[in-house]
Amino acid sequence: MSVREAKKKKNKQAILDAAISLFSANGYENTSIEHIAKIAGVGKGTVYSYFQTKKDIIKGFCEYELEKIHLELVKRSDQDASILEQMLTIYMTEFHHVTQNREFGRLYMRESVFPCDSDVQSSQETDDKYFQILFPILQKGQERGELRKDIELLHMTAHFYSLYILIMSAWYTGRISTEEVEPAMELLFRQVLEGLQPKNETH
Repeated sequence: MSVREAKKKKNKQAILDAAISLFSANGYENTSIEHIAKIAGVGKGTVYSYFQTKKDIIKGFCEYELEKIHLELVKRSDQDASILEQMLTIYMTEFHHVTQNREFGRLYMRESVFPCDSDVQSSQETDDKYFQILFPILQKGQERGELRKDIELLHMTAHFYSLYILIMSAWYTGRISTEEVEPAMELLFRQVLEGLQPKNETH
């Protein structure tokens, strides 16, 4: 990486960090680009060279989180582990990243689950990157006989993701504590896996 590229990466990270801090302290609506620039230690024009709007900063955070999650999964993933173990690794990794900052995590989830019409294409591109992580794991589970082969990978992904959203909602509304997240997620994932496993032909 050249000195110029390193500086650009450093500036972008400083802007994201400043936004995370300010959105959490003051709220999204009460935070200005000017204030973000000041906390990041860069000029207002520098912020605009990376992000045209505050919403673009949220998108940048989404992309950054996905990259971190992917790198951590590559580092931690055991391709021979069961589907349950791998799904827990994926979604608990995301949970911990997203909830490091409660307010920013809330914005991240809102943009991920309910994107504006103008952001649909960008959201789909992010989804595609997510599928690139999940599909090979699920496909290998099918090959090992852990999962039914007559269910599309996209539909399998929907089962796990919808339960993850349910868990996130329960955490944000205070229905479950941080310590209860993983046991609850494991229980729900076990239940859904029972419906995704092949039928025992001997019965």
